[in-house]
Amino acid sequence: MCVCVTFIAIVDGAITTVALPSIARQFRLTTAALDGVVVAYPVCLAMAIPASAWLVGRCGAKRVLLTALTGFLGSSLLCGAAAGLGQLVAFRALQGLSAGVLFPASASLLFSTFNSSEQVRISRYMIIPQQIAPAAAPILGGLLVDHLSWRWVFYVNLPVGLPAVLFGVLFLSGHCGPRPGRFDLRGLLLSAAALGAVMFGISEGPNRGWSSAGVVTALVLGAVLLAATIAFELRTAEPLLKLRLFADRLFRDTNLINLVGLVPILGAMYLGPLFLQQGQGRTALESGTSTFPEAFGVLLTVQVAGALYARIGPRVIVGCGLAGVSAVLLLFATCDEHTGLWTFRGYMFLLGLAMGGVFMPTTVASLATVARPDLAQASTLNTVVRQTGGALAPAVVTMALVMSTPSAAAADPPVTAYQHAYLALAAIAAATAVFAFTVPDGPARDAARGTTVANRSTPFRRQRENAR
Repeated sequence: MCVCVTFIAIVDGAITTVALPSIARQFRLTTAALDGVVVAYPVCLAMAIPASAWLVGRCGAKRVLLTALTGFLGSSLLCGAAAGLGQLVAFRALQGLSAGVLFPASASLLFSTFNSSEQVRISRYMIIPQQIAPAAAPILGGLLVDHLSWRWVFYVNLPVGLPAVLFGVLFLSGHCGPRPGRFDLRGLLLSAAALGAVMFGISEGPNRGWSSAGVVTALVLGAVLLAATIAFELRTAEPLLKLRLFADRLFRDTNLINLVGLVPILGAMYLGPLFLQQGQGRTALESGTSTFPEAFGVLLTVQVAGALYARIGPRVIVGCGLAGVSAVLLLFATCDEHTGLWTFRGYMFLLGLAMGGVFMPTTVASLATVARPDLAQASTLNTVVRQTGGALAPAVVTMALVMSTPSAAAADPPVTAYQHAYLALAAIAAATAVFAFTVPDGPARDAARGTTVANRSTPFRRQRENAR
């Protein structure tokens, strides 16, 4: 169930870009005029995330997950049937709102059902959609647009999502955790506005320019609202976002690694197609098939990391993984207009091998010391951090390209600009690797071995039996 939810939500966020030229032709617009179709999704997703933990506590993870998934599928159907740009943007916003609840609800259900040692094993399967989805989305989108219609990039969610809804209705446990207190409306308004403004500014910065009035206003407003959110939530007895969880060093450090470490990782995934298509003049199909080997590298390393997690702990695994990412990015920095596709594919596979040591250990370790009643809140905060890191990645890449490109060639960056961007990403990965080696992971190792689970074995067992 969680695998299906993760897969369709990630694919939908990435596949739409492929269909933009076809949508523009249908509605007789320029591709630039469709910017709202792309931006509405991450902005509304970010705005919906803060309410997810309260909804899970109030209504139960099963009910929230199935309702959000049904809403996501319904809005996908509406997107495919949209008769104009206004309708399409509105329905994409509904998709984003549903996805903003889907991610934390599925994570909360997963991590509240299984203990830490089981989470390591489960994460080996959860990493599959997280890696296959973004790699497969451009290829799948191209096939659907070329052979059917742009509308099928939205309709394709239905044959995957409807069986997941049916499975959830029949087999998911209806377990509910402790009921939350009164709804923190002021916290929702502040956090949703802050995250929406920040996400808009980050998403639009590369397109409109970082000095444009709209982007600067959004980022400044987002920063002010974010500061107000933090101040208010820390003083509230029952906050919508339980920011006090960041007082736990393991939770704080792993989230910081997720925030900063995602920039070079996802930045490389964003930069690769740009280099192949713009720097080398390759086709979109050549680009898609050349970045895909990364997924195989991740899937291979995750199996090894899962076997070693309890023995050596996440600190060494994550630190070595990020160091490997930095080293591979230095290899990418040597690529030029004469670099062959198979050389690039080999580097992508090596990048995947290194990336596989980052995602699973940080996610599992971040929840190792979190109390069961706070898991929904912790999952929500994790989602906020990952979404922010994911949005920062293309922004950092674009800034690096712009700074390395002469103003006369702004529309066509030279190969050296891509090389400098890879070097910048390598430096960020190296700095994050150094920090990762300082993380105190003793509690995470104990939890993975079952040492700290003994006192909570009965609730675990009862909840597992209900879920199964």
